[in-house]
Amino acid sequence: MTLVIAYYLILNVYGFYIMGADKKKAKRGEWRIKENTLWLVAFIGGAAGLTIGMNTYRHKTKHRTFAAGLPALMVVHLILFVYFLYKLS
Repeated sequence: MTLVIAYYLILNVYGFYIMGADKKKAKRGEWRIKENTLWLVAFIGGAAGLTIGMNTYRHKTKHRTFAAGLPALMVVHLILFVYFLYKLS
């Protein structure tokens, strides 16, 4: 059970971090983090961190796929998280 919590915690902290890092790179005109990478982190469990990062840093909020997709994926992962917590306990 602690592995499931650690897994989601680490991925979501990382998701929050990379959203902020991509925003900083965008402001500086540097090479950006690929959208595929952002989506990969979201799909493997970091959707909540990316969603919070998106809103905190006001980054990718005008992209409909991110603005709607990340929160929807966050709900799916929340359901999976609760399921695994109950299944493993």
